[in-house]
Amino acid sequence: MNLKNEKLRRLFEKDKANLQKSERSKRGRRSFLQKASLGGLSLAALPGLDTRDQISHLTQNVNRSSQPSELKITDMRIAEIGGDVVFRTPIVRIYTNQGIIGHGDVRDGAAKEYALFLKSRLLGENPCNVERLFKIISQFGHHGRQGGGVSGVEMALWDLAGKAYGVPVYQMLGGKYRDKVRVYCDTTVSRDPHEYANRMQKRIDQGYTALKMDIGLRLLTDVPGAIINGPNSKFSPYKNEYRNYRNTQHPFTRVQITQKGIEKLMEYLHIMREKIGYEIPMGTDHWGHFGVNEAIKIVQAAEPYNLAYVEDIIPWHFTDQWREITEASTTPTQTGEDIFKLEGGFEELITQRAVDIVHPDPNTAGGILETKRIGDYASKHGIGFMHHHAAGPVSFLGCVHSAAATENFMWLEHHAVDKKDWENLVTGFDGPIVKDGYVTVPNKPGIGVELNEEVVEKYLVKGEKMFAPTPEWNEIRANDRLWS
Repeated sequence: MNLKNEKLRRLFEKDKANLQKSERSKRGRRSFLQKASLGGLSLAALPGLDTRDQISHLTQNVNRSSQPSELKITDMRIAEIGGDVVFRTPIVRIYTNQGIIGHGDVRDGAAKEYALFLKSRLLGENPCNVERLFKIISQFGHHGRQGGGVSGVEMALWDLAGKAYGVPVYQMLGGKYRDKVRVYCDTTVSRDPHEYANRMQKRIDQGYTALKMDIGLRLLTDVPGAIINGPNSKFSPYKNEYRNYRNTQHPFTRVQITQKGIEKLMEYLHIMREKIGYEIPMGTDHWGHFGVNEAIKIVQAAEPYNLAYVEDIIPWHFTDQWREITEASTTPTQTGEDIFKLEGGFEELITQRAVDIVHPDPNTAGGILETKRIGDYASKHGIGFMHHHAAGPVSFLGCVHSAAATENFMWLEHHAVDKKDWENLVTGFDGPIVKDGYVTVPNKPGIGVELNEEVVEKYLVKGEKMFAPTPEWNEIRANDRLWS
C-alpha cells in the first residue's frame, strides 16, 4: 500500500512539474511578444510562418535579455508626413543590431536632409550613449528649423535607450516631478472678436485649462488708420524691394501702430476676457513685424487683461531690446522656440533677465536632455519655462518626458487639437493622449508609443515612401573637426 501511494505521489509531482514548465514557456512567449511589440519587432512582417518559427527567425540575431552595451546602430530612414494630420514633419526611424527601433520627429516644416546628413556619423555607434552622440552631431544643428535634424535624432536615441534598458525616458533623466503634464492650445483666428471669444470658450469646454490666441497686425489690415507703413498699404515699400514683409526682421520694417490700432487690438482682449473670465491663463502670439517701440505700446496697453505672456513680439536674438520691453511693463514676455541649445541664446536671455519665460521647442533646442538643461538653468535664475511644439505625437510625447523631468516646467503647447487623426499616428497609449487639458506621463520603455504605420502611410507627403532605404547617406565625406 505504501509503495502504491509513493508511486502515485511521484506521478503527481511529475505532472505538476510538467504543468509548471508549460506555464513558464507560455509566459515567456507572451513576455517576448510584448517586448517585441515595444521594441519595434513585427511578427506580422513574416506571413506564412507559425508563431514559433516567427519568433525563431526574429530572434536569431537578438539577445533576449537585451544587452545595451552591445547595441549598435545599423540604419536610419525617414517617413515624411503632412496634410490634414500635421504640419509637414519628417519622422526619423533608427534601426539596431538587436531589432529594437527608435523614433523621433524632425521639427515641423524642416527638411528631412537635416536628419539624414547625420546618419553617417551614427552608424555602428551604441545609441545608449546619447550625450556623447549628441556632442558629435550637434555641430550640424542651428537655430529655427535647422535644429530639427539633431533634435529628432536625439529623441530617437532616447527612445532606443529606454527600450534597451526597459525604462521610460524620464527615468533616465533623473525621474519625474509630475505624473501629468499640463498643455495649452492655440485657437483658430476670427476677425469677429465675439466669434474669436466663442472659440476660446469652446477650448475650455473641451477641458483645456491654458490657452493662447494669435493676435496682431493681421486683424488690422482692413481697419483704416490703424497701421502706418503697413505691409498691405498702397504706400508699402515691399512692392519694390527684394525682401518681402514676412522675411524682414521686426526692427527694419518701420511699421507703426496708431492709437486707433492699439484700441482695436485691445478690443479683442477685452471681449475675450469678458467671455472666458480671468481664471484661465491666456497668452498671445503672432503680433506682427514691428520694432521695440510698438512692442512697448502693446505690452503696456495689455496690462489690464493680465495676459499669461506676450510671445515672440520681436526676434529672440535682440536680447537688449527684449530686456527693454520686459522692464517697461508688468505683462510677461516670452521667447525661445527658434533657439538651438542652451548656450546658443537661452543662456544670455536668462542671465540678462531679458524675458520672464523661456519657451524652447525640443524639436529645435537639441532634443529632450538639452531642453531639460535649459529648464534647469532657467530655474536657477528664477525664469519661467514652457515648451513649444507643433509636430507629430512621437516628439510631443518626447516633450512630455522632458516636461515631467524638469522641476519648473509650466505648460506644453498642443498645436493639433483640431487634427482628427493626429493621435492615431501612434499606438500603445492607453486612452486619448490629451485628456481634460493634461497628458499622463507614459511609463512604458522609451518614449512610450510606436507608430501606427497604416495611418502614417495614409499621410505620406506626395512622392515620399515609407522608410525607404537611404544608403546614399551611409558614408562620411568630410572632416568634421572644428579645430586644427
